[in-house]
Amino acid sequence: MGALDPALESIAATIVDAAILVHRELGPGLLESAYEACLVHELTRRGLSVERQKCLPVTFRGVQIDAGYRLDILVEGCVILELKAVDELTKVHYAQMLTYLKLSSNRLGFLINFNVVPLKNGIRRMVN
Repeated sequence: MGALDPALESIAATIVDAAILVHRELGPGLLESAYEACLVHELTRRGLSVERQKCLPVTFRGVQIDAGYRLDILVEGCVILELKAVDELTKVHYAQMLTYLKLSSNRLGFLINFNVVPLKNGIRRMVN
């Protein structure tokens, strides 16, 4: 697959830094939606283009179908953030992110569980 573009790596570093800041300010125990709103605010404040609850259609036999999939956050049109506030990430969470990467043709995603201390233990970088 090869290394990721340096610009993409820079976006990734900004995302991780912003997520840690949000977690440091809010701590664990809130709803996923609160972390999502605050992370969107922080990423936007840092100058990144952010789309919240972005529709992700499924292509079936050449037809795009809205099957109800939504990306929590899409940063700069190329990095998917899937946020969680759960006791622990499961195989289903990882499969969900891999499916989102495949359906979107994006290479980089972060699965972030805000319900852990420290947050670095809840960040999973996934490359397709």
